[in-house]
Amino acid sequence: MSKDTFAFSSATLRSLRLEQELQDWEDARRALARRRALTRMPLPPAPRPPERQRHQPAPAARRPPSCRDPAVHNTFMCGDITRVYAVLQDPSMVNALMETVQEEMVWAPEMGMWTLTSKTKQTSPLRLAAGHGHAACVEELLFRGADVDARPGGSTALHDACAGGHSACVQLLLSHGADPDLLAADGNAALHLCRSAQSFPCAELLLTAGGASVNACSRDAKLAPLHVAARRGLEEHVALLLLHGADVAARNREGETPLNAACAGAERPAEAGRYLRVVQRLLGAGADPRTAGRKQHTPLHNACGNCCPRIVDVLLQHGARADAENCAGYTPMDCLLQVVEDFPDQRPEDVARALLNHGAQPASPKMLKLCCLSPLTMEVMLNSYHAVPPCEDWIDSVPTELLKEHHTFFESVQRLSGQPRSLQHLCRCSLRRHIGALCQSAITKLDIPTSLKDYLLLATEGQLR
Repeated sequence: MSKDTFAFSSATLRSLRLEQELQDWEDARRALARRRALTRMPLPPAPRPPERQRHQPAPAARRPPSCRDPAVHNTFMCGDITRVYAVLQDPSMVNALMETVQEEMVWAPEMGMWTLTSKTKQTSPLRLAAGHGHAACVEELLFRGADVDARPGGSTALHDACAGGHSACVQLLLSHGADPDLLAADGNAALHLCRSAQSFPCAELLLTAGGASVNACSRDAKLAPLHVAARRGLEEHVALLLLHGADVAARNREGETPLNAACAGAERPAEAGRYLRVVQRLLGAGADPRTAGRKQHTPLHNACGNCCPRIVDVLLQHGARADAENCAGYTPMDCLLQVVEDFPDQRPEDVARALLNHGAQPASPKMLKLCCLSPLTMEVMLNSYHAVPPCEDWIDSVPTELLKEHHTFFESVQRLSGQPRSLQHLCRCSLRRHIGALCQSAITKLDIPTSLKDYLLLATEGQLR
């Protein structure tokens, strides 16, 4: 081999090929920049036609071509700009309908059976690119005249970009005149689709750069963006919406406020912290915890139904009524007792104690069997009665392992069942019944020893007395 020759390895050839592709990419971008620099400003609007011509029917718009080629669909979904240039050599492909045919099981009531039906779904190159966050592809399509507000399949590219949390695409679409308040076929605006933590920059762009309506309502459920953010526990979104004037008292179709939505959304114990911060922000902005929906369900009902002790405390401190009844006659205490078995480790006893301390009435003895998996909750409830109710209705429902683990407590319950309580306990019950909802604030102001104050506030550590 002479010294003027060079052996190319496979790695070297691959490196050269990548450099060539990079150079082709740069050349394409420079060509795009030159085309934009040569683009002229739009011409002034044409003069209005004479009166006799103005009412003539407009010519029917041409239907854009449809494309069912999966390779073309993948080109825009993957953002392969080189192949995008090749596809867009046909100018009609800029606004082409991307159609996919899927087989779905549909219930046919006239036949009384499920049938396999073909369903055609439509989208556009701009929707595919924006929904997958390919900003370069979106930019190229917009430059070539893609309809920024087209809604093939019922949604626009802005809806898809916000749902995916792609802020770069959102910025491009807004800068090319996308309507941020346009409703999709499901009745949601783009701001309603900012439902994840990653979509916060998108929501910020919609409100600041796009001028989106912060109180826009969805078509069917009448949800405001604040309802959606509160329901999903998005603290930053809630703060942003409140900063831009979101109505904290907005009501959805069921008459519920964002505060009720936040309390209903705190279903997972691991997420209780961020929902608590959302509730605090809403209350700080003036939300009323006593506002109930059409079914008279208050935020406190929802918080008790999710067994959230800290949220319950905050609501009660801001004036929530512990004895409020919904349309079914259930109080927050009833909602709590119905879920004690689902949340035995979420301190349901603290929720029960807080409700009783703010004027809640003792639950019906028939509901004590719902506390069988939480002896601490059972103790709080039993200490709210003048006399321990008979335990025959629920003692058999207690698991054997719990009976062994808390045998001292259950033995004292059986011993005191049906027996009169101490005079001290009866005085406490009478005083608490007389003070009612003011118990938490009034007892602390009494000129009595601190130990007695704690006892009056339903301290239930230890065995029943």
